[in-house]
Amino acid sequence: MFDTVACGAAFGAALAAAAVHQPYVIVSQLKLTNFHMLESFLAAAASSALRHLPPRSFSSLGLLGHLDGNILGGLMQGAGMALSGACAGTVFAQNGAGVRSSFYALGGAMVGGIVWTGFLRPALQRRQKPSSPKELTVDRQMGWGRGVTLALLETVFVAVIGAVATSHITHTRGPVHPIAGGLLIGLAQLFSILLRKSMLGTSTSFEEFGDYFWWLVGGAKRPSRPSSCKNIVFAASLALGSFLVSLRFPAMIRGPGVDASSPARVALGGAMLAMGSRMAGGCTSGHGISGISLMSISSLVTVAAMFAGGIGVTSALG
Repeated sequence: MFDTVACGAAFGAALAAAAVHQPYVIVSQLKLTNFHMLESFLAAAASSALRHLPPRSFSSLGLLGHLDGNILGGLMQGAGMALSGACAGTVFAQNGAGVRSSFYALGGAMVGGIVWTGFLRPALQRRQKPSSPKELTVDRQMGWGRGVTLALLETVFVAVIGAVATSHITHTRGPVHPIAGGLLIGLAQLFSILLRKSMLGTSTSFEEFGDYFWWLVGGAKRPSRPSSCKNIVFAASLALGSFLVSLRFPAMIRGPGVDASSPARVALGGAMLAMGSRMAGGCTSGHGISGISLMSISSLVTVAAMFAGGIGVTSALG
């Protein structure tokens, strides 16, 4: 359990130091007015890409093809980000830092986890899924060597980071520069791989919470007790790491929030984050940092759908 707590706290501290958890940073990225979030997450993905682990599989709902879960789940997450000013992982960092709106978002995400495990997951499991393609990564799909594809990916990451950094379209920062913060997230990734033998990701905690909820209220039809609570522990430790950093830099960590006068909207966004992340098989951490660094096709599709959904809803909200 120590490894889970240590890795969660390291990830939370890195997110807080980079300040990518701040609601304003997330929403302004979706408005394309501030590229702080993009700088940090590309730096994190670039520094994570040097580790070679099994790629993420496709998430199919049995509705529209191999990637329908990635597309629909990504769109839901993007919409949830726009409504709540949070991501499936950063909501815990916001909690630790004391961001008011994040408590509504987390409440909504917990409800989303309950709805997912009690209703959506069983319904989708009954559907026949198409067989998953054998090639799950860009290099294998294109027939390129891993080294060549990795070099191309890193070149694109560095070029975009350089363009953003030199164009002065990043207007916020935390205790460290956004790029340095991204590298800290990459170090947290390495820490997780060494200690837990797994990459960063938080959305499974919502599913785990839902499983425990239905186990507790199941009555005579109570399902068997969930086999693990390690993802919930990881998420709680993430909040702890953010809290510890906020003690040293309170103003820089909390930052401006979203409008908390509409708790229902923020909570709805949180629910969409939880359900969308489980539908897509991962969140902004699992797909956006870990999956893209592995050149997983499913992660590239999911992240593209996240931005499409988030930018679309943000534009509609005005």
